[in-house]
Amino acid sequence: MRLGFFTMPLHPRTRDPAVTLQEDREAVILADRLGYYDAFVGEHLTDPEENVTNSFIFLASVLAETKQIKLGTGTSNLSHSHPVLIAAHAAMFDHLAKGRFIFGISPGTLASDAEALGMDLAMEERNRRFAEAIDVILAIWEREPPYDIELPGNRFKVSTRRTQVPEVGRGQMYKPYQRPRPEIVGTVVAPHSKGVIAMGERDFHPLSANFLLPHWLPSHWANYCDGKARAGAKADPRDWRVARTIFVADDEKTAERYAREDARSPYRYYWDKLRGNMMRAKRHVIFKRHPEEDDSAVTLERLLDELVICGTPSRVADELLALREKAGPFGEICYAGMDWVDPRLARRSMELMATEVMPRVNAALKEK
Repeated sequence: MRLGFFTMPLHPRTRDPAVTLQEDREAVILADRLGYYDAFVGEHLTDPEENVTNSFIFLASVLAETKQIKLGTGTSNLSHSHPVLIAAHAAMFDHLAKGRFIFGISPGTLASDAEALGMDLAMEERNRRFAEAIDVILAIWEREPPYDIELPGNRFKVSTRRTQVPEVGRGQMYKPYQRPRPEIVGTVVAPHSKGVIAMGERDFHPLSANFLLPHWLPSHWANYCDGKARAGAKADPRDWRVARTIFVADDEKTAERYAREDARSPYRYYWDKLRGNMMRAKRHVIFKRHPEEDDSAVTLERLLDELVICGTPSRVADELLALREKAGPFGEICYAGMDWVDPRLARRSMELMATEVMPRVNAALKEK
């Protein structure tokens, strides 16, 4: 099983963005040095606690300071920009990274982002824009100028026919460094998501978010397998990533204190914020044991108990193996990045995850 890194990121708005952005850069650089396979960084426009507004710009800032880790937009919110812009930026970044790039995509779910951009606040509209945008991005990468992209029912029309100057290359856009395209990963949040079926059909790869209770995860694998079967292919477990909120310490007392008990715990802060966000958006079914469960059951303490994996390396390894037995055969665990309340403990947790937890996990999987 591979080890990856995923961060939204999420910091108290009282902290200086100039400081938190450097902290987030340091986390990705550390992940590279520890041998993490990839790092995904999210983006939002109108929430200062989620300080990255453009994941391409952020990832470009760590490119020269990393050597092997793949850098993924986590995600690029396709409903927010014209697909020509995203296709061009993603292809250029792929060249800068010389293939160390994963194209993570989503429609962008923050309602205040949509309002600021003058968009319809309904999620259905963002989903439509997302679907139209990815079709156009792929068409740009597949075709040659002047492109003449005019897909049925798609609002985006792309051509350089009237203004191209072929002899000097004008009217032509980058194709990605990776051919025919970079790996495309979609973040999945909803239980029984139909979007995962479409991912399987199109050979996109799912990343199950750390937000939902573990018992919903098998629905993602089942739907991905369904999509692959519809395309006449078999799902490869290596293509499925699962993100979880994890803290590893040298002793159990420190692990419980920092991950759950301390009022200043970054994990308490994170889940208190996420709980509020999902409740307001009416998307908190992901925190429920069944859809009809009363909202009052979705407490912060329960989320900390069920969605934070913490302990010594041996305990965390055992919990990850149990999770894989319950969820299905995912090929990568993505360690979710938190605010660094205690930088020493935060770095040590990432180190223990790479050097002690994953060797235990992979040794156990090899024995099966």
